[in-house]
Amino acid sequence: MVVDDEKDIVELLSYNLKKEGYDVIVAHDGQQALDKAGARPDLILLDLMMPVLDGFETCRRLKIDPATSHIPIVFLTARSGEVDEVLGLELGADDYIQKPISPRKLVARVKAIFRRQDSAAGEAAATDIITVDRLEINRSNYTVKLGKKEVFFPKKEFEILSVLAGNRGKVFSREMLLNAIWGTDVVVVDRTIDVHIRKIREKLGDDAAAIETIKGVGYRYRE
Repeated sequence: MVVDDEKDIVELLSYNLKKEGYDVIVAHDGQQALDKAGARPDLILLDLMMPVLDGFETCRRLKIDPATSHIPIVFLTARSGEVDEVLGLELGADDYIQKPISPRKLVARVKAIFRRQDSAAGEAAATDIITVDRLEINRSNYTVKLGKKEVFFPKKEFEILSVLAGNRGKVFSREMLLNAIWGTDVVVVDRTIDVHIRKIREKLGDDAAAIETIKGVGYRYRE
């Protein structure tokens, strides 16, 4: 899905994506995007500055809805600066591309995201369910249970928890987690991992201590 209030950009991106064989849904503001997300697109290219609902709020609503939280989101924006980037990625976006957009580079980034998804799907097939004490992570349907209670984790938090819990005792640096979850072709600041870890611990409640901070290195899930 391509979401942008500038008609020329929508037409340019749609044309180039269709040339690569992708089916394209278009929306011209955040509310339209939410309305059309029921079609379950495989990826959403989302402008930041739009009428009705901006990209940040649209992303937030998509990520808190279990029906759409798994859909990768790439922000398209003319704005720059670390604050915007951190906020976008904390909300669960997978990438952040500044305008003017090179269609060739955009298509390359889209393909890279789909490659990472295919790779993650292959890993999940090998170990669909991770069980640690009261924690059960089902990687095939993106659900997490603590005891008998299901707890919702947005996609990025889910993936970080899966990596840590699936490799108990192994220490992961922030860079390792960034590369594993976002990929090496996406520039993400280290603080993004710290924010996600804090949110994961909040949801784990009494089990939060299982995720240990290794000072000066990174994080691990306690054995």
